[in-house]
Amino acid sequence: MEGDEGVRQLGELEKLVMDRVWSWDHPVAVREVLEGLRDERSLAYTTVMTVMDNLHRKGMLTRQKDGRAYVYRPVMTREQHSAAFMGEVLAGTVDRTATLLHFVEQMPPDEAARLRAALDGTLQDRAGVSE
Repeated sequence: MEGDEGVRQLGELEKLVMDRVWSWDHPVAVREVLEGLRDERSLAYTTVMTVMDNLHRKGMLTRQKDGRAYVYRPVMTREQHSAAFMGEVLAGTVDRTATLLHFVEQMPPDEAARLRAALDGTLQDRAGVSE
């Protein structure tokens, strides 16, 4: 990714913008994001444009010209970004297993059950592929 120095936690405005961009299934212009944020925040067009340009430089958004303006798309899904960020956090720990166990202990039981089911399915799929 252009300008990528690893996946980082997003700042407050970056998160608001990315939440909007992730919520749409099409390339978005600055004006569309600005209008989508109006209910939550009063922001200037130039502020949203600067945040989106920064996200592009950080490798979070791709962009292409559409007339006189750019339209933007996310480089990865929200889930892919979260997983990459979690991977970065784990890479910085001394004991990955202990960190993961502490994380799982904090999960509500229904989420832990879904995680177990997903892991069981993934492990079964891997076992079937190697045979």
